[in-house]
Amino acid sequence: MADAFLKPARFSDEEWQARVQLAACYRIFAHLGWEELIYNHISLRVPTEKPGECHFLINPFGLHYTEVTASNLVKVDADGNIIGNDDWPINPAGITFHGGIHAALPDAHCVMHVHTTPTMAVCCSEEGLSYTNFYAAQLWNQVAYHDFEGITVHPEERDRILASAGDKRVLLLRNHGPVVIGQSLAHAFNLMWLVQRACEIQLASSALGALRQISVPVLESCVRDSLNFNPKFGAGEDSFAALQRLIDRIDPGYRA
Repeated sequence: MADAFLKPARFSDEEWQARVQLAACYRIFAHLGWEELIYNHISLRVPTEKPGECHFLINPFGLHYTEVTASNLVKVDADGNIIGNDDWPINPAGITFHGGIHAALPDAHCVMHVHTTPTMAVCCSEEGLSYTNFYAAQLWNQVAYHDFEGITVHPEERDRILASAGDKRVLLLRNHGPVVIGQSLAHAFNLMWLVQRACEIQLASSALGALRQISVPVLESCVRDSLNFNPKFGAGEDSFAALQRLIDRIDPGYRA
């Protein structure tokens, strides 16, 4: 499958591999219904040998997720400056926290943000995420919150977002939507999957009445036993690879 799409000479092997994986992720999001017209963002740090350099890939602004390909992803620095001669602009709202997170956290290799109905609904609720279901239990003590300040296009909000996130991998933007921070693309994807499913179940179960609580010791046990985030078990690489194979069967054009 990969042999049908040749790597352009301007990209290193490492950068091209990152581009293909990120383009696949955009198609996976579209397949799952996690896209939002031409908006929202998934960013991935570009592998580099230059110390101190922080470049990452992000979607071209104006394209639907099903139009994103490995070659049309835009490379930018932490301040949103486009690196190279890309034909597409980028969404300023994607730079405020993506650039700040990539620049401030060395192991923040992938950052994802969505506006799905269940996740936004939970972000709009006073309680936020309720640790009352199988999926939410695996996120115990890993979620932070940031108060809504409007559309994230103002650079001065960057430091406040970073302060709100602290050392947490999941940041729920109040009245807005979730941000997840992964040590790899697969790690971030599996975090987002947990957030999405936890919010779906929370909305469905809340409609039935009072939610049954889970004790703190059990919640702590769930976090320890959530092996899909353990590097010894691939940190989610296997599940992401399965979805990438699915996308390859449907539309491998993302590899172009």
